[in-house]
Amino acid sequence: MNKQHLTMAASYVAGLLFSLGLTVSGMTDPARVVGFLDVAGNWDPTLMFVLGGAVITTFVGYRFVLKQPTPLLAKRFQLPGKQGLDARLLTGAALFGVGWGLSGYCPGPAIASLGGASVPLVAMLATMVLGWVIARRIA
Repeated sequence: MNKQHLTMAASYVAGLLFSLGLTVSGMTDPARVVGFLDVAGNWDPTLMFVLGGAVITTFVGYRFVLKQPTPLLAKRFQLPGKQGLDARLLTGAALFGVGWGLSGYCPGPAIASLGGASVPLVAMLATMVLGWVIARRIA
């Protein structure tokens, strides 16, 4: 198996594990996200624990991986070069947050939920793609 096929297989397995984790944790249910945001009502803290687990895993994983001279399936690490905050980043983050709060989906869970497509899910994905198109044109 050549490196390109191995990279594709590793990407597939990573996506499958991510999707499985989202499904098992209940994060493909938009009601969980909306419940997390309802701090004055019937608050659901589940999302906080999922996010906490992701932060811990990423923190430990980066420490281990970045000690390696090169990635297993690439010539070099591809890390973000930009370190600061600017208006574009903050605007994008705000739009992402508003969309997530209104729909209950962020991109990962939305794609993982495609098997049970609904009108709100399809609408969210369509507006997400529209946002990408607009962002590429104004960049």
